[in-house]
Amino acid sequence: MKNIFFFLFTSITFCQTEDKLPNIILMIGDGMGLSHISAGMYANNNSTILEEFEYVGLSKTHSLNYLVTDSAASGTAMASGFKTFNRVVGIDENNMKPKSILEICKEKKYDVGLVVTSEIVHATPACFYAKIPSRYDYEDIALQLSEHNVDLFVGGGKDYFNKRKDKRNLLEEMSNYTFVNNFEEFKNSTSKKIGFFTYPSKPPPKDLGRKPSLDDLTQESLKKISQKKPFFMMIEGSQIDWGAHDNSLSYVLSEFKEFDLAISKALEFAKADGNTLVIVTADHETGGLSLSGGNVKKSRIKADFSTGGHSGSMVPVFSYGPNSELFSGIYENTAIFDKMLKAIEN
Repeated sequence: MKNIFFFLFTSITFCQTEDKLPNIILMIGDGMGLSHISAGMYANNNSTILEEFEYVGLSKTHSLNYLVTDSAASGTAMASGFKTFNRVVGIDENNMKPKSILEICKEKKYDVGLVVTSEIVHATPACFYAKIPSRYDYEDIALQLSEHNVDLFVGGGKDYFNKRKDKRNLLEEMSNYTFVNNFEEFKNSTSKKIGFFTYPSKPPPKDLGRKPSLDDLTQESLKKISQKKPFFMMIEGSQIDWGAHDNSLSYVLSEFKEFDLAISKALEFAKADGNTLVIVTADHETGGLSLSGGNVKKSRIKADFSTGGHSGSMVPVFSYGPNSELFSGIYENTAIFDKMLKAIEN
């Protein structure tokens, strides 16, 4: 009888712990508005993995001082729950530096990771670990990452760590990390802290040969970081934004297609795991993209851009898994932080 009681007690306790500590995968398609998703869907045989998500909401992306935000202000809003000025990373209007959701999760014994197709010091990933007045101070952002406790990171920008104006080699100073040089080494590494610089500086577009693919990186990163649960991971399809800035529909579509595949890997993991919250959204819309024609049966799309910059449109938020119902409705982008925080504090 005692053995049965102990089994029941430990089983219940385990379930309660799992309920209280869900994994979180936050996926950000930089610049990915509803029209980008629509174009990508119609160009992909009228299909996107986003159709399998349980809830859909809308996020208001404006910054503290402008209707049209940049990635720093919007990334900070989602990462730390407050509006700030354009170009500012992790610092509020009163010069305070609140903790990001990644840092709060780390305090709760989560493993934390960042995987991006931009430089790892670019605005969006930086918002989860850095506090700095200008998003363009890349060497200072690199220094802050070197002093942080992120468990796994993948992205470009190696030169900001070892080819610096101050002559410091941050890679040598980050002695607790294992740095891998290619995807095979990344897959084979069993290190508790892994850094994978995919490119010395800015990674090229997907259609110009960027490797490894974001879907492969997502699958392998989730495999690694889930060895010790729970975990928080932010994955960014960074170059959807760059394609829209270039007003290049082909660039946007190739980046969205890869991001869609990465989302499918995250959703596959979440469905198998049963205790993983997946959130897919954007920091803002880029390009003022509109669909003006095409052929659904032939997966052909015609689209126009109204700007080479960002727009003030709301962006969709897709969610799946425990507490995913929190993300339905219309709300400020700061609420994404609030809702993630609520999910890990239930």
